[in-house]
Amino acid sequence: MKGVTRAEYCVIACAEAWRDAGEILASPMGLIPSLGARLARRTFSPELLLTDGEAMLVGDDGTVEGWLPYRQHLALVAGGRRHVMMGASQIDRYGNQNISCIGDWARPTRQLLGVRGAPVNTLNNPTSYWIPRHSRRVFVEQVDMVCGVGYDHAADARHHRIPRVVSDLGVFDFATPDRSMRLASLHPGVTVEQVTEATGFALTVPDEVPFTREPTQAELRLIREVLDPGDSRAGEVGH
Repeated sequence: MKGVTRAEYCVIACAEAWRDAGEILASPMGLIPSLGARLARRTFSPELLLTDGEAMLVGDDGTVEGWLPYRQHLALVAGGRRHVMMGASQIDRYGNQNISCIGDWARPTRQLLGVRGAPVNTLNNPTSYWIPRHSRRVFVEQVDMVCGVGYDHAADARHHRIPRVVSDLGVFDFATPDRSMRLASLHPGVTVEQVTEATGFALTVPDEVPFTREPTQAELRLIREVLDPGDSRAGEVGH
């Protein structure tokens, strides 16, 4: 098979968020996270539950497997038995996320999606993030409005956890003493300097940063021939 693309490394990095997760509800938002969740379900996390985004549990091919009424969905959310991967218009060093507005919330310069379910997600179940364009406009010193709750605002939240942030440059976690963001891996072809220059705050950077793992040949075949034969993933990442 031809060489692994940046988008495919991103799919692998997202899939790893659900490794060995057991029977929990995976809620990916966006194409790359969705491909990652479906790949995880087909390989190393077969007990994952996937939904159609409405009221059904589905297989990785979209086949209906069961009914998920809204009340049960909320029970999974509130009980920590769901791992959502959301987007972020802004994210800061402690994992606070903004999808609501840019500028002062009373007179914003740009109105975005709104807070939506971000507070409930982040306070009640593990929440990861997918950011397809890593830049200082997204990775900021302080978000303009806290929608998704970061580690500096979540001391008493029972199920709060941010397992990882995946961008088109690398993978990030919060495995530091003060729970600030750390560079966990670089996608092949990316340098530490590229990441730090594109980040608006001081990242924790280990002395040795590994590369994001290579997909297996079986995983590549699934991505290219089964999950996304039209290569829509390339349009989301663009590398």
